[in-house]
Amino acid sequence: MVMTPAPDISHIPWPSVAAPAEAPSVTIPDRTGTSLDTLEFVVVVGFGTPARSSAIMFDTGSDVSWIQCQPCSGHCYPQHDPIFDPTKSTTYKAVPCGTPECTAAGGQCNATTCLFSVLYGDGSSTSGVLSQETLSFSSSRTFPSFAFGCSEQNDGGFGEVDGLLGLGRGQLSLPSQAAPSFGGTFSYCLPSFNTTPGYLSIGSTPVSGNKQVQYTAMVKKPEYPSFYFVELVSINIGGYVLPVPPSLFTNGGTLLDSGTILTYLPAAAYTSLRDRFKFTMKGNKPAPAYDILDTCYDFTGQSAIFIPAVSFIFKDGAVFDLNFYGIMIFPDPSKPAIGCLAFVSRPTAMSFSIVGNTQQRSTEVIYDVTAQKIGFVPFSC
Repeated sequence: MVMTPAPDISHIPWPSVAAPAEAPSVTIPDRTGTSLDTLEFVVVVGFGTPARSSAIMFDTGSDVSWIQCQPCSGHCYPQHDPIFDPTKSTTYKAVPCGTPECTAAGGQCNATTCLFSVLYGDGSSTSGVLSQETLSFSSSRTFPSFAFGCSEQNDGGFGEVDGLLGLGRGQLSLPSQAAPSFGGTFSYCLPSFNTTPGYLSIGSTPVSGNKQVQYTAMVKKPEYPSFYFVELVSINIGGYVLPVPPSLFTNGGTLLDSGTILTYLPAAAYTSLRDRFKFTMKGNKPAPAYDILDTCYDFTGQSAIFIPAVSFIFKDGAVFDLNFYGIMIFPDPSKPAIGCLAFVSRPTAMSFSIVGNTQQRSTEVIYDVTAQKIGFVPFSC
């Protein structure tokens, strides 16, 4: 989920603590959020002591984690689990003003209590009290004094999830807070199907089997200090490299975002990709456009669907091969045979491209913040 940038706090000093030589790791399942009325991906974690389970979406485009909290003095939407009541936890505390955590959240205060507020790119928003609580990954793996937002005012479309887990590059994200204990690495694999889980790992975990990791450089953009940018330079579709200059992608850069559904490309790149895709799919029956998805097909009666392979190519030579469900999306459950190309032309006002979560399905994406690189391991879940 692309977040509207908060006031620039990138200059604020933050304690730097080296991770242990062999940092521990923790892995929890993730799933599609369709049962919670969202196309984001969801994990279940615990907040408080005793721990109360919360089904929350996770987002690499956001820093501040939050859950809805009682007494909901503003507006709380209907969610899957009972709304968290901080008065029933023995480890809850509000973050005082003047602390590094409060400064990182923007420094807004009400008397002595620190407040937080986040406005997302789609117009949705959340606000409340910046807090600290024990975060539980399992009954035996906990992270004490985790700074998060206890939200009592929410507007927009969050489905029925209980909140959000921020995985961005900012100081309040889970990876940043956990780095002294777990090291500067996290990864996830987003499942292609509702019936199978993927995983979210905090800390370094070995890649399964003999699979090779394709690493590309993580790019910093001062104007977007919390985002993970990469240097996409071209796209290969069915062995055909799109005839567009690399500068089309590098001017503005490309954001890797688990909280955006589709991939947004520069208009000329999207047109070239779409036209080549249509050329290779000309033996299939076209279907009407679905919302912003303008290249759709009706696969009714087909026992197998053949589409061209698509790969992202990065400046340093790394290649990210997409899964079938990273290329095609079936957007309407009532019409399961209708599939659409899961790419769109980015809006004129959008200054960068985005690789969304649909394209990342079935691929382990490794964020090595310490080494400033991002790795891709296709077909991992």
